[in-house]
Amino acid sequence: MNKMIIFDPAMCCSTGVCGPGIDPELLRVSTVLNNLQRKGIVVERYNLTSNPSIFVDNKIINDLLNSDGIDILPVTIVDNKVVKTKSYPTNAELCEMLDIPEDFIKTTTKIEINDCGCKGGCC
Repeated sequence: MNKMIIFDPAMCCSTGVCGPGIDPELLRVSTVLNNLQRKGIVVERYNLTSNPSIFVDNKIINDLLNSDGIDILPVTIVDNKVVKTKSYPTNAELCEMLDIPEDFIKTTTKIEINDCGCKGGCC
């Protein structure tokens, strides 16, 4: 099985549900990774705010940050090779990178977000 590591930019949490509005991309990534974990597939994920020492200790991400700066984040590494920068992998890309079928990332729970009409997600 392929080993995947995702290095997130600095943020307060990886779920996308903190702060004044919900970031649907972070929510998607968090949900997919949770589904993978429930099926026994491990994807390591590190946040620059919460895990700065890992960014220093990992030579690949450290070199990348030194050459390209933090705007390169998020970075996805599979089997010690950088496979995506500046955005998170799509669901299809995750399946291809991890060599897994698409049903591994699907959830059986339907999530509905009601639009309350407030601007910026704050009521």
